[in-house]
Amino acid sequence: MKKAVITGERRAEIVEAPTPEPKDDWVVVKVLATPMCTEYKMFVAGHRAAYLGHEAAGEVVAVAQPGKVTVGDRVVVMPQYPCGQCALCVAGDYIYCEHTIDVEQFTGSREGSATYAQYLLKPDWLLLKIPEGVSYDMASLALCALGPSFGALDAMGTGAFDTVLITGAGPVGLGGVVNAKFRGAQVIVAEGNPYRVELARRLGADHILDPADPAAAQALRDYTAGRGVDMALDCSGVVAAQRFCIDATRRRGQVAFVGECSEPLEIRVSPDLIRKGLTVRGSWHYNLSLYPKIMHVIQQSPVVGQLITHTFAMSEIQAALELSASQRCGKVILHPW
Repeated sequence: MKKAVITGERRAEIVEAPTPEPKDDWVVVKVLATPMCTEYKMFVAGHRAAYLGHEAAGEVVAVAQPGKVTVGDRVVVMPQYPCGQCALCVAGDYIYCEHTIDVEQFTGSREGSATYAQYLLKPDWLLLKIPEGVSYDMASLALCALGPSFGALDAMGTGAFDTVLITGAGPVGLGGVVNAKFRGAQVIVAEGNPYRVELARRLGADHILDPADPAAAQALRDYTAGRGVDMALDCSGVVAAQRFCIDATRRRGQVAFVGECSEPLEIRVSPDLIRKGLTVRGSWHYNLSLYPKIMHVIQQSPVVGQLITHTFAMSEIQAALELSASQRCGKVILHPW
């Protein structure tokens, strides 16, 4: 099979690799849509990478035994390789599994574990069937485009009477706009990238703040009649934005973090949590039971298709990564075939 790799700083190419074989309840999926995520960061930094990507939608083409899917099924491929047996996995919260499987140890090779490739290998219980009439590209939005924000907004119970602040309008934050507007909320977006500001507006954002503007905090207070937002969702992974979420949220409000960040954030127990009464949560993805609801958004939202701003053949991986690195895009989809 063919797959994409990063060979150096701002350099990517297509190489040949062995095609994976099914084993036990692990099946082979022909990848027909690969959403791009944060792989461009390795591309910019010059980190070589032979196994790229964690998002995919495609068709089951080989199975080793009868199971939850059959050859010909159209599926969305959930990320990671959780154990499938612990309490978290059984409850549908597989993303938090502490006993993930070593693919190379189980199969003898890492091939099939990455999605920038023509085929991948996955446990059948992590393959969720695509409803009839939904394309592979659109179905793939059920991964990182819509998934992280959907899980967070669902946990917070976001509804039509809420005002939601979203910090960071990359693909995840833009997905948050789609999800929050579908729930009927008023949406404030903090973003400075002009391309993404315009895209956020087209997706339904009601108000835009420039995070570099010293008056942004006051503008938010004015917009909410001095009260603050009901909920805040950080999709940027930037400490200043995370702190802005905490400060901008009203008393007894809720804050969720979905943007990855390893830098320290100061949360003051008394003024932020006890006396303000905030609920603060981390949210990585979503429980498997929510998949039908995400598909409902994909099928019914009038704007969700605008999340996909560019598509590339996988053979154009160099151009695709350059565009992702420019951040003048929403969700970018690769087509391995």
